[in-house]
Amino acid sequence: MTQQPPPAPPPLELVRVAKSFASVRALRDMSLELRSGEIHALVGENGAGKSTLVKTIAGVHRPDSGWIRADGVPVTFARPADAQRAGVAVIHQEPTLFPDLSVAENIFIGRQPRTRLRTIDRARMRRETEEVFNRLGVPLGPDHPARGLSIADQQLVEIAKALTRRARVLVMDEPTAALSGVEAERLFTVARTLRDQGVALLFISHRFDEVFALCDRITVVRDGSFVSCDPAADLDVDTVVRRMVGRGVDTLYPKQETEPGRVLLEVEGLTRGGVFDGIGFTVRAGEIVALAGLVGAGRSEVVRALFGVDRYDAGSVRVGGARLAQGDPKAAMAAGLALVPEDRREQGLVMEASIARNATSTRRGALSRLGLLTSRAEDEACRSWGERLSLKYRRLTDPVSTLSGGNQQKVVLAKWLATGPSVLFVDEPTRGIDVGTKAEVHRLLSGLAGEGLAVVMVSSELPEVLGMADRVLVMHEGRITAELDRDEADEESVMYAATGQPPREALR
Repeated sequence: MTQQPPPAPPPLELVRVAKSFASVRALRDMSLELRSGEIHALVGENGAGKSTLVKTIAGVHRPDSGWIRADGVPVTFARPADAQRAGVAVIHQEPTLFPDLSVAENIFIGRQPRTRLRTIDRARMRRETEEVFNRLGVPLGPDHPARGLSIADQQLVEIAKALTRRARVLVMDEPTAALSGVEAERLFTVARTLRDQGVALLFISHRFDEVFALCDRITVVRDGSFVSCDPAADLDVDTVVRRMVGRGVDTLYPKQETEPGRVLLEVEGLTRGGVFDGIGFTVRAGEIVALAGLVGAGRSEVVRALFGVDRYDAGSVRVGGARLAQGDPKAAMAAGLALVPEDRREQGLVMEASIARNATSTRRGALSRLGLLTSRAEDEACRSWGERLSLKYRRLTDPVSTLSGGNQQKVVLAKWLATGPSVLFVDEPTRGIDVGTKAEVHRLLSGLAGEGLAVVMVSSELPEVLGMADRVLVMHEGRITAELDRDEADEESVMYAATGQPPREALR
């Protein structure tokens, strides 16, 4: 009987790694094994240690204790260049390319091949770029300018850059957060191609449908510690959620039943050429109304127009029965409207400013005394909302950029709830945040509706729409194609309307 050779050691392995920042223990006894030809998911709440683990793999942080092994040999990543030499590459959610350079120039930036005359060998750059895109099955030309590329194509350029560096371990950190469904599926095709070619992939996502559709094994982490690692086929969503947060998925949508009150928001015939047309609906006190639909349906554009960020060509908006002037966010705020935008980092926060300053930025006039605003007044106002929203932070004077994504979202919510609105617009309220914080945000929105607030929620997550909304308005190509009450809305009826199909009853 022929004896089988022992399996090759994994290209990268973390063994009982620990990392602390002052008194905060970010990682403790963390272990992770990344195997060639496998897509490995890493899941956990925000603050569970995922980002610190990725930075340790990438050579940004050095572990305080434990080991990193490459091909079974202990290694030290003192800086990112060490990790790159070991074949490790990280693809971030939002790549940073040089917009004035071509795709090939971005791929070889800082390491351009040279001719015999020591000039840049542009022919070789183009040739190798074409080869790697052919390997990925991606029709992207080497001379294409980086300016204007979609986020999805920018990520593919970063993957190509990693492969030209002979990367054997690819870390994909929330890669689909800003992608459409079609773009995400193309990225998954590339990921599967790389897996089949022997690359080890680490996939980090809060979207369980992606994790289970794409990944071979799932590692769960909680509070900086390893919890479990199992084949994806042996797990289900409820098991993973319980391991992440200690409670079941049934608590994710704690919808509080309310009796709708008077109409607070009336929208009639709202039209903007080429964007949305004939939008009309009402929202009552105590109601959560969801705007559902596919990416590009015009949902965010409608909300921005209602709040006065964008103008519209025709139609009217009334708040509490009074007509609202268009194109004037200050007038919208004075009328009792508040908007939590889709992109919290670019539109909702000043990332370099403190937590307290961000949370009080909508009430600076009200908090001032004789024209002066003290940091004490900022801190006191922020602290009260921080307690209500269970905000996790070290110091209120820390930059808001130091918070996790979920806690950043809470700061944006605090900023707008502090204005005492009667109508709250929330655009993708739980995008990019972990399942535990999602439940907290959902509980907050439900509680606010119970107190009489009217909530208009834009969401691309169907379970969130179905779990939280009293009514669902479905949009397709700028028009409302269906209005569904909570008891009649399900995934099929929403998707029929979102794709412009006639209702199911009409097909029978």
